[in-house]
Amino acid sequence: MSKPSDDILQKLWDLAQARKSADPDASYMAKLHHRGVEKIAQKVGEEAVESVIAAMKGDDQELVSEAADLLFHLMVLLAHKDIAPDAVWAELERREGTSGIAEKQARAKD
Repeated sequence: MSKPSDDILQKLWDLAQARKSADPDASYMAKLHHRGVEKIAQKVGEEAVESVIAAMKGDDQELVSEAADLLFHLMVLLAHKDIAPDAVWAELERREGTSGIAEKQARAKD
């Protein structure tokens, strides 16, 4: 299995960050930023649902496409909120080695 570039999501986030000030008529990312967090979050939700549907249909190529759309829109959302991907990676690293059940129980106590 080939490994994608380790920094492709960082590059996507950097581009989304840069497009915050771009012309919304010239850039889809700029248009999303212009429309605000609600629209971006809506798109993340839509792409998540479409990913689930593709997985349930058993269409692996469609799932790959929808997963790419989901990651794209998630990076736009993170950039819009000024949350660097490193914050997400740090949270994943924090959880590494912790049982998913134990991690959920710990969150429920907070």
